Amino acid sequence: MSELTIRSLAELEACVGQELGVSALHTISQEQINRFAAATLDFQWIHTDAERARTESPFQATIAHGYLTVALLPYLWQQIVVIENLKMQVNYEIESLRFSQAVTVNSQVRLRAALLSVANLRGIAKARVGVTLEIEGAKKPAYAGVVTFLYHFQE
Repeated sequence: MSELTIRSLAELEACVGQELGVSALHTISQEQINRFAAATLDFQWIHTDAERARTESPFQATIAHGYLTVALLPYLWQQIVVIENLKMQVNYEIESLRFSQAVTVNSQVRLRAALLSVANLRGIAKARVGVTLEIEGAKKPAYAGVVTFLYHFQE
């Protein structure tokens, strides 16, 4: 998994301006897409009807929900960086995120992340992270943007 472990605000601040790494590849299966559809009540045929997608979709296959790929952020981020010595972590903000390319079923994706900035908010670290979800073998990423996490470190 991750080669980078951060245990304090000072260690986090020392990483500002650096690419922190790349996650392992994750395969987006039809089962995962269907479960996400059930959880979000978004059963649009482009996601769940493989036969119709094969014949009517410009992608010729079902595609993952954009928000499914965003929901993978915490899972993939934890493969890049392990943050220890925490009271709590909060997903705080998606400052900007642009979808560039659909993720077809059985595609493999991975997250690339760089730490853009860290602000000390009375002992809480506000970390802005540049993220790109790459699709194996594709020229364009699924998305790129900036997300913010709040880290409440122990003393």
